[in-house]
Amino acid sequence: MPKPSQTPTFGLARTLSKRGICSRSQAEKLAREGKVRVDGKVVRDPEFRIRGPERIDIDGAATDRVTPVHLVMNKPRGIVVSASDERGRDTVYSLLEGAALPWLGPVGRLDKASEGLLLLSNDTVWAAGITDPATHVPKTYHVQVAGHPDEGTITAMLEGVVDEGEPLRAGAAMLLRQGEKNAWLEVTLDEGRNRHIRRLMSALGFEVQRLVRVAIGDLPLGELPKGKWRHLLPAEIEALRRR
Repeated sequence: MPKPSQTPTFGLARTLSKRGICSRSQAEKLAREGKVRVDGKVVRDPEFRIRGPERIDIDGAATDRVTPVHLVMNKPRGIVVSASDERGRDTVYSLLEGAALPWLGPVGRLDKASEGLLLLSNDTVWAAGITDPATHVPKTYHVQVAGHPDEGTITAMLEGVVDEGEPLRAGAAMLLRQGEKNAWLEVTLDEGRNRHIRRLMSALGFEVQRLVRVAIGDLPLGELPKGKWRHLLPAEIEALRRR
């Protein structure tokens, strides 16, 4: 006798994230605060199983699936990639004020001191395909370092180092230009660890002075002004899709 088909279920927080309503952590917080109702009943458990047809309301408003939005931003140095900052620092969301956009999450991270290409989207499946280490979507950076790296430095970057028990290496690296006191390198990573390039260069004796992400996959930062953003074109969205 054939087994009855089973509809996949997801936790409440993950369901809201997959619908592009808010981040998973935000959904967990809303549920615990008693602001989420499932079929009219308050549900405080973020892992409450959702089968699909249930009506989910947040503060009395229905959470129908929203239209996917995909943005590229030229993040300035000194801006935090976070929805809010406990120290009151400016975040990338201050650059979106007044744009009447739905909730958007950063696709990957750039630390406060780094700048350049940052993706934001409410399309969580698309975003996960880009950030998943298994997909190896390359990220390219222009890196200014103090000192004079040579061919031996490039070879060492490609061979990699071990820092705090983690292997760190560049997928590709080349010298762009060199001045009296510093130099610019182009570095490509096919997987990224926390402060990957800064730690790699420090292990090789070089201090990173500036770090600018200039491309993700085949998407270049191009001429987008610092602090500005734009919607991705359909072809650009599909070119980055991995799932």
